[in-house]
Amino acid sequence: MNVPSNVRRFEALLYASLMLDALSVAVQDRTPNAEVTDQMIMTATLLAAGMILLLVYFVWLAAHQRKNWPRWVLAAALVLSVISLGQIIGAKGLELDSAIEIVSCALTTMGLYFSFTGDAQGWFDA
Repeated sequence: MNVPSNVRRFEALLYASLMLDALSVAVQDRTPNAEVTDQMIMTATLLAAGMILLLVYFVWLAAHQRKNWPRWVLAAALVLSVISLGQIIGAKGLELDSAIEIVSCALTTMGLYFSFTGDAQGWFDA
C-alpha cells in the first residue's frame, strides 16, 4: 500500500523536529549549582531522552500503523511544549536551546498540519 504524500511529509517533519529536540537537550546548560545537582541534571536529561523516544514511537505508530490517537497525543504535546517554551523564554530570555525549540515547534506544527489535511485524511484508523 502506498503511503500518502502528506503522511510522508508528516513523518519527515516530525522526525526532524525530534532530532532538533535531541540537539536542544544536548546544548542545554548542565552546570550544577546550589539549586541543581548533578543527579537532578542527569535525571532531567534521561527523562528528556525517554520522552523523545516515546514521541518517535508515536510518529511511527501514526505513519506506519495508521493509528489516529498518536496524532492527537502529538498535538497535545505540541500545545504543552509551546506553553512551556513561552514560560522559559519569559523567565530566561531567548537562548540557543529555546531558539532550537522554536524551530522544532514550527516543524511539528507543519507536520501535524499535513497529517490532518489532503490525502492523509483517509489514512488514519479511528
